[in-house]
Amino acid sequence: MGAASYAQTLKSPSKLQNTFSEEQDSLYARSVVKTLASPAYKGRGYVEDGDKKAASFIKKEFTKSGLIPVGDSYYQNYNLSVNTFPGKISVSLDGQELQTAKDYLISASSPSVKGTFKLTVVTRAEISSPESLESLMDKTAGTFIILDNRPGKGETAAQVVAIKDNLSRMQDDQNLNLQGLIIYSDEKSTWTTSSTQSVRPVIILNKPGINLTTVKDIDLNIEAKFLPEYVTQNVIGKIKGTSTSDSLLVVTAHYDHLGLMGKDVYFPGANDNASGVAMLLSLAKYYAVNKPLYDMVFIAFSGEEIGLLGSQAFVENPLIDLHKIKFLVNFDLAGTGEEGIKVVNGTFYKNKFDQLTRLNAKYSLLSKVEIRGESCNSDHCFFYEAGVPAIFIYTQGGIKAYHDIYDKAETLPLTEFVDYLSLMKMFFNQL
Repeated sequence: MGAASYAQTLKSPSKLQNTFSEEQDSLYARSVVKTLASPAYKGRGYVEDGDKKAASFIKKEFTKSGLIPVGDSYYQNYNLSVNTFPGKISVSLDGQELQTAKDYLISASSPSVKGTFKLTVVTRAEISSPESLESLMDKTAGTFIILDNRPGKGETAAQVVAIKDNLSRMQDDQNLNLQGLIIYSDEKSTWTTSSTQSVRPVIILNKPGINLTTVKDIDLNIEAKFLPEYVTQNVIGKIKGTSTSDSLLVVTAHYDHLGLMGKDVYFPGANDNASGVAMLLSLAKYYAVNKPLYDMVFIAFSGEEIGLLGSQAFVENPLIDLHKIKFLVNFDLAGTGEEGIKVVNGTFYKNKFDQLTRLNAKYSLLSKVEIRGESCNSDHCFFYEAGVPAIFIYTQGGIKAYHDIYDKAETLPLTEFVDYLSLMKMFFNQL
């Protein structure tokens, strides 16, 4: 802040207070993202208690802010199935070791595999029809295939569909006599999680400059562990409102991310979704001091990345009366904002969307508030399917890191976080 601006704020105590409040909001959000995206939290997955460490942090923030549990505990436990990679991970092509999560990704459903394997290089043309795949399997039975998955010239629409279907079969069909699959692509690869373990190892390779015509063998050491009944948890806290109404406002965000790929590589998940948790915790801090009219419930879900399992578990076994929810807002990917925000289900709840746009225009906060229709793409989904009025908001623009090791706290800009938070405070105050 320049000297002239600072002098002006001294003449305006309310402006000075607001400036300090915004600075505190920014510092708190950055602190939350930095903590949750740090190596100590193991990518907030299901290896080395990454999810439990994150849940414990959120619970402590709830208690520090004065939120009370819903029921006897801040936690709602449930089980999920997940394939994990807790141990050794190494991949070498012709004796050259590759960098995990930079040069390649292990498919999330891959089983363990160890050994050196001869490679057969094939092109997309060789799997461009059901017949060509069967012919290929006859010629390469029991081997590792490396597929050059860069699209060829002149592929017809029908061939593209067949290639997609055959590639899926090569990854998952237990009836194919195929030992393993390497998929080479020059496109950016993103990782995910899986609730199943497949029949064969699959590796997505995108290291530039590899000459596929000369590769001969691959050395693999991949330790996978399938957990059929892993106990994880949602974290729930509540703030009592000032009215006698039994209506509820609900704020949600998922805290889980992709976890570890081996002992040494973790996926930080700063934007996805430590930033959404920062929004949730910032709103909880604010309303713990500035009491809302209605009771507010704050829910941090695990299991989102593996199929919205935490929110599904909550809706199927709710700790609150879903019929009493006046409105729910779900936050995911809250860390940028250079191109504004997008409101999923905005077409369903057009009056609420219009309310957001009016507030944003009046106070000149974000560059855009864009509308989007129904999409079951985050934790709002099971709620609105159960009849709960719900929207999901995400920020747009800025850093493009997503489901990779580059989604880090130190490079997440949080460009519009304070203005975004201000908009949401005003929005909740009007509900």
